[in-house]
Amino acid sequence: MAYTVAVSGKGGTGKTTIAALIIDTLASLRCGSILAVDADPATNLHLVLGLPLGQTVGQVREEALSMVRSGSFPQGLSKQDFFEYELQDLLVEGDDVDLLAMGRPEGPGCYCSANNMLRAILDRLARSYDYVVIDTEAGMEHLSRHTTRDVDYLLLVSDPTVRGVRAAAIMARMVPELQIKVGRIGFALNRVPAASWRSLYPHVLEAIEQEGLQLVAAFPNDPLVGEYDAVGKPIRLLPSDSPLRQAVADLTRQEILPHRG
Repeated sequence: MAYTVAVSGKGGTGKTTIAALIIDTLASLRCGSILAVDADPATNLHLVLGLPLGQTVGQVREEALSMVRSGSFPQGLSKQDFFEYELQDLLVEGDDVDLLAMGRPEGPGCYCSANNMLRAILDRLARSYDYVVIDTEAGMEHLSRHTTRDVDYLLLVSDPTVRGVRAAAIMARMVPELQIKVGRIGFALNRVPAASWRSLYPHVLEAIEQEGLQLVAAFPNDPLVGEYDAVGKPIRLLPSDSPLRQAVADLTRQEILPHRG
C-alpha cells in the first residue's frame, strides 16, 4: 500500500517546489516507486520535475462527457473501461517517478458518475506505488475531490507571516470536514530569509504556538529557485549543496521515511 503525502497551502507559498523536492529526495534515496499527482489546475509540477505534460484527467472527463451528450460514446465500451484505458495512456512515465496531472476541476456540467469512477481508478493505480506525493491546489476543500485515498502525511506550507500562519491553521481545522482521513499534519515555513529568523519573526512564532501548529521545518530562501523559475529550469536540478534542497531532504528523512509502514 502506498504511503501518501499531500503538500498544501495558500497560493504563492512555494508548495509545488517543496513537493517536487520531496519527490526528488525519495527518488534519490531509492525509496521505491513514486507517483506524483499534480492536483493543482495550474499544472506546474511537471515543469519543476522536468517531465512532459500530456492530457490531464480533467480533459479525459470532459471528453467523455462531450461524447455522452452528443451520442458518440463508443458502443460496446463501458465508461469504466474507457477511463481505465485513457488514464493509463496519459500517465507520464519518468526514469524514477511517474506523473499524473488532474487538470481543471469539475465544471458546471459536473459528470458525477465519471468523477466517482475516476477516483476509484486513481486509487487502484496508486496502490501499485510505494509513495504517492500530491501537490494540491490552494486550500483544503478540494483534496477529497481528487482522491478517496487516506492521506498519511499532510504538509501545510506558509510564508513567514502571521497572516500565512493563520491561513494554514484554518486549513488544519478543515481536515475533520474532509471525506478522507489524514494521519499526521506538519507545518512548514518557506522562504525564511536568514538562519536567525526566530529572532526576526517573534510574532510568527507566537502565532504558530497560539494556533497549535506543529512546526516541522523552516525552509530557507534560496535565490537559485527564482533563477531556475525565470528560465524554466527544473527545480530537481538544484545542486546538492542548495540549502533548500538540504532542508527538504532533512524533512523527508525525519517526517516521512520513519513513518512508512
